[in-house]
Parts: sequence; C-alpha cells; structure tokens
Amino acid sequence: MSIFLNTQYGKNKLTAKQIMTDPVLFLAFGFGSGLAKKAPGTCGTVAAIPVYLLLVLTGLPLYSLLTIIITLVGIWLCGQAADKLGEHDFGGIVWDEVAGYLITMWLVPFSWQTALAGFVLFRLFDIVKPWPIKWLDQHVQGGFGIMIDDVLAGIFAGGVLLLVVHWGWLS
Repeated sequence: MSIFLNTQYGKNKLTAKQIMTDPVLFLAFGFGSGLAKKAPGTCGTVAAIPVYLLLVLTGLPLYSLLTIIITLVGIWLCGQAADKLGEHDFGGIVWDEVAGYLITMWLVPFSWQTALAGFVLFRLFDIVKPWPIKWLDQHVQGGFGIMIDDVLAGIFAGGVLLLVVHWGWLS
C-alpha cells in the first residue's frame, strides 16, 4: 500500500521520483507533502507548520518580507509546476497552502493554540471557498490563479483569528 496519490501525476504522467528530484516540483508539492494519497491540501498545510515555526522566530519585519517573497515566488513556482504536469491547479500543487497558512498567521501572536486554530480556519476557508474565493478559483488561470484563492483564504482566516485573539477567546 503506497502513501502516494498515484504512480503518475498530471497529464504528463510524471512519477513521484521526478517530482521529488525536480527543485520546482519539490517545492510546489510542498516538500513532497502534495504526493499524499488523501487530502494533499491538508498535508501541504501541515508541511507549512514547520516553515511557520521557523519564520515566527525571525520577528515580524523579516516574517513579513519572507511571507511576501514566498507568495510572489509561489505565483511563478505554481505556474511552472502546472506547465510541467500539463494540468492547471493539480491537487498535489500545495505551495499555495504553504503561503496561505503563513498569511493566516502573519499578524497573530504565536501560541500553540493560535497555530492550531489558524490551521483549522485556513483549511475551512480553503475548502468552503466563500465568495469571492470560489469565483477567483474558477475564473483565474496560471500561477496567479493557483495562488489567489489560498491567499484570500489566508487573509479571511487570519482576520477571523485576529478577532478571536482580540476578543480574548484564544491566547
């Protein structure tokens, strides 16, 4: 029984080995987490947690800069991965989840409770896709199209999380 989604990925039928050895695909697949058989988006968000834990140690100015860079590079990265796979927004491309989670946690004070709540809220907004997230997901193509729905899900989740913290419901 394999933990991988398939033996071949995308219309171009890439193998897991090709994905893991190609730097662009390795990153786009969230360090390999997007190869998961079930819930690759959730696995990609789990892969974002160690990235978040490293970045949160750097302080807000550097965290902000690196989150912006990760997001902007993600537009190119996801577009390149989609081209290599021959398929737009293939489920295993999860760099957008990494960026989305970092955006969710951007201005939120660190605690294990906020990290977990941010994870749940981001996954909720990413899965449910309230307006305008769903519309953008369906109508915007390319790397920007892959990234924008998760960027907005991160903004929405981060806004809710900030309110929850502000109201004292979470420390």
